[in-house]
Amino acid sequence: MTTPLLEMKNISIHFGGIKAVDDVSISLMPGEVVGLLGHNGAGKSTLIKILSGAYHADEGEIFVDGKKVQINNPRDARAQNIETIYQTLALADNLDAASNLFLGRELTTPLGLVDDARMEAEARKIMARLNPNFKRFSEPVRSLSGGQRQSVAIARAVYFNARILIMDEPTAALGVHETAMVADLIKELKAQGLGIFLISHDTREMMELCDRVSVMKNGKMIGNERVEDVTEDDILSMIIMGKNPKRDAA
Repeated sequence: MTTPLLEMKNISIHFGGIKAVDDVSISLMPGEVVGLLGHNGAGKSTLIKILSGAYHADEGEIFVDGKKVQINNPRDARAQNIETIYQTLALADNLDAASNLFLGRELTTPLGLVDDARMEAEARKIMARLNPNFKRFSEPVRSLSGGQRQSVAIARAVYFNARILIMDEPTAALGVHETAMVADLIKELKAQGLGIFLISHDTREMMELCDRVSVMKNGKMIGNERVEDVTEDDILSMIIMGKNPKRDAA
């Protein structure tokens, strides 16, 4: 049996007297896309922030490649090759793609100077893997489309050896063409063996891109089902009613 790339077991976190995440377990295999759904306040973003190191769980364990790990801050997450792509991208608008890709981790010459030529060459190499149509390497990222900006953020994560990628509403503010671009990026990352948690409110997008969907409500995991085993109506029932039609039918 293949060892999961990631396991979060019996995770709970309290804010005041309220359990924002209540005894939740979830796993992720290499090359798998797992969709996280639920209304605002369902607990999905809190769960993911525990994985990204923004929050620390009160209870539960996290395993990477079958080994228990401690994630107390974003540096710990990055050390486990976990990267997060937020809806509001952390890009420097006045810098080009290569400068953003290496922001804070610039490549240098033997004399200690920033090696712009090498950084651009590396940026072109990684973009050729992810988005071959990306050509605007010398322009400030503020002039790029939403999908192209997502490409830069994803390329930065992949270049620095991300194996687990958290994508928080990556297409929320994008049009049809840009959404398709990001969907193609997700498929390419999946083909390269990355495990992806995709947070979205778009059930149709989830059905098209994900292998499994995990639905949360009031901090609890309502359902964790393979996409081929559920319908959009099943997912909506879990989101709205907090009931799992498959489980109830059994």
